[in-house]
Amino acid sequence: MSPSTTAWPPVLAASLLALTLPHSAYGHAPLMAPGPAKCLKSEKDSRGRSSVDGAEIAWEDETKYDDARAHAVRAWSTRDLNKIKFPKDDASRVADLEWSDVNKNTGRWKDVGAGWTPFPGTDSIRMNDAYLGAGKRFGTRAKRRLIGAHELGHALGFCHKSASWYPTLMAPNVHDAPADGKPTRRDRANYQALWRSS
Repeated sequence: MSPSTTAWPPVLAASLLALTLPHSAYGHAPLMAPGPAKCLKSEKDSRGRSSVDGAEIAWEDETKYDDARAHAVRAWSTRDLNKIKFPKDDASRVADLEWSDVNKNTGRWKDVGAGWTPFPGTDSIRMNDAYLGAGKRFGTRAKRRLIGAHELGHALGFCHKSASWYPTLMAPNVHDAPADGKPTRRDRANYQALWRSS
């Protein structure tokens, strides 16, 4: 046999193939982060900057966008995302997170569909009717769900990531996040890295 027709040993062939395949569509970032993931503005994902109390986020709901809230909870508690629970507030617990509505389009709310705010006591996710209402800029079921899941990601301790690094629900702009409003493979890895021992 000539060298050009010699079969490669299986292990070597697999290694060469792995070296030629990109790690993701957005570059060569590894899927599993060893610690808190890098974020925009030189921040890092942080348990200390989350709404998590123990291993749960107990919530209360005063938003008319309950479908978005329900989707967000499902999105962050499926398959391997099971370390943090999302029970509804009741007489046996104090709410860690309140979902509510706001209707503003100026100041910090200009072009913002929703916002998570940490407070002493109960944190909040405010859904912004100025942009989420029917016929408004983000006024579709899919966009409302995506925005709700993104904000619940902040409540879990995740900060903004660049969509140029990898696909992520935590991209700061709606058009850069996954249309299905669910954590991506890398978001799931970041979740495992942050909440590994809970």
